[in-house]
Amino acid sequence: MKHFTSVHDVDDMNLLAASALQYKQSPFMDKSLGLHKRVGLLFMNPSMRTRISTQIAASNLGMEAIVFNVDKDGWKLELEDGAVMDGSTVEHLKDAAPVLGMYFDILCVRTFPGLTDRDEDYSEVLISKLKEYTSVPVVSLESSTLHPLQSFADMLTIKETFQETRRPKIVLTWAPHIKPIPQCVANSFAQWMNKWDDVDLVITHPEGYELATDYSKGAVIEYDRAKAFEGADYIYVKNWSSYGSYGQVLCTDNKWMPTLEDLKTTNNARLMHCLPLRRNVELSDEVLDSPYSIVTRQAGNRVWAAQAVLADILKTL
Repeated sequence: MKHFTSVHDVDDMNLLAASALQYKQSPFMDKSLGLHKRVGLLFMNPSMRTRISTQIAASNLGMEAIVFNVDKDGWKLELEDGAVMDGSTVEHLKDAAPVLGMYFDILCVRTFPGLTDRDEDYSEVLISKLKEYTSVPVVSLESSTLHPLQSFADMLTIKETFQETRRPKIVLTWAPHIKPIPQCVANSFAQWMNKWDDVDLVITHPEGYELATDYSKGAVIEYDRAKAFEGADYIYVKNWSSYGSYGQVLCTDNKWMPTLEDLKTTNNARLMHCLPLRRNVELSDEVLDSPYSIVTRQAGNRVWAAQAVLADILKTL
């Protein structure tokens, strides 16, 4: 694997998942794989689980991880080719990226969309330019449209908790929020589940919250949430703003916040969320603190997802 920016960079999802679960059992079995290797973690936005889990994963492989908060500690970057830099940007990515490629063996980057210009956000300029201007592998720690490490950890969580031989029914459900939230996690989860041949995915949301078909194609779209929940094995709760009316909040109906009553028609569904979340807005306390919730296990698997990805890339260096 040269880069890890979406599920399409992964040759064999199940093989990579098996590697991650093996690391979960033996975290230090490849302690020398990353010896004398350095990974740079570049953050344009805040992070807790992504930052810490990736640092732990790198350490487990013997790598040195250096965190750089670009939004706080670095110059404001220019991304546009041919830009006349007489404004607020101080350094062009074209100049910064090759230097970073000399400092690090792997570059990881996290950025969020602006949620004002859909074409600009969905062009993934930062990720694409970083891959163009640097000579080392690039790993997405979340981008304007996707969060592949989160989705890989989600896949691991489903794999290790579903023991039946049949295909599980997985429901991705929209939930309320107090502000516009990117589509990244929802896009990415849909993309991974649709590529994974062993599951059935249903996406449920109010009208107007349809995801881009590049990500949702292959899933069943159901506007009746109660119908979507029937017989579900997993309920993945996540808010996202509108893709069609880009970045807008079209619904604030708190009836879309799942409760224990809503789960009665499921197949004792396990409840998932990527975290962080706003309690009693996106999810009720009674669900989060119930045996249905596997959000802590899901977050813990972020380490093994990152470790499997870094290890796979290290083997190509």
